[in-house]
Amino acid sequence: QVQLVESGGGLAQAGGSLRLSCAASGLTFTSYTMGWFRQAPGKEREFVAAISWGGDTNYIDSVKGRFTISRLNAKNTVYLQMNSLKPEDTAVYYCAADRFGGVFAKAADMDYWGKGTLVTVSS
Repeated sequence: QVQLVESGGGLAQAGGSLRLSCAASGLTFTSYTMGWFRQAPGKEREFVAAISWGGDTNYIDSVKGRFTISRLNAKNTVYLQMNSLKPEDTAVYYCAADRFGGVFAKAADMDYWGKGTLVTVSS
């Protein structure tokens, strides 16, 4: 059974940092592109960042230069380092996995999802 478990969410002040983690189990981690998506209240889920098994990355424009996605294949874990946080980054952040997918994959392409972790950024 595939499980994606996010952690690291919480409350941060504007300008602060948080690091999200997503631990994957039940799958061959190196066969998957891993992504982070987010959903703010009243809005649709949107792509944030993705990383291929080989380390290629892609980011939504609004987080470029502030967020960094990385993965540690030996631990089946993907991370999202979020710096210079803004109130508009407030959302539930979801980890997702796309088997043999590319870094430009969309939400509909994802095979598995975590349950999400809430990030709240105060002004």
